[in-house]
Amino acid sequence: MEQPVSALERIESLKAGSLGAIAFTLTYLITMVINSSLWGQDPLEIVSFGLKIAIALVSGFLFAVTYRYVIRRDRNSHLKDGAVLAFGLVRGLVPVELSANFIENLAQLSLLGFESIVCFSIARFSLDWAFHRLWIKPFS
Repeated sequence: MEQPVSALERIESLKAGSLGAIAFTLTYLITMVINSSLWGQDPLEIVSFGLKIAIALVSGFLFAVTYRYVIRRDRNSHLKDGAVLAFGLVRGLVPVELSANFIENLAQLSLLGFESIVCFSIARFSLDWAFHRLWIKPFS
């Protein structure tokens, strides 16, 4: 029978999720500005900008909470890389699925996939740094 998750574990998950959301969103903002300059788009279109930031916050939060549970106290780098790659590919492949002109937009779609992996990687390294400093405890 599984033991219920304690309040302390929930607090650690909230801390991890908050750090992941911040790290992911800050990285996403930087990549959004770079992508906008490359593709000639206005990154500050209010409704679109707000929605993108909200999605980035939620993505970073969910990744961080999941990452904390996936790695636990394990030192296996394949687990860490796999979590980043799984989240990055899922987020990065959605625009591919929605694209009607896949071949014409291949460069832009590839860049979006790479962007997702970079954002989740920065969130991962932020979490690993916080785990190392004992600011956040891995799931026990």
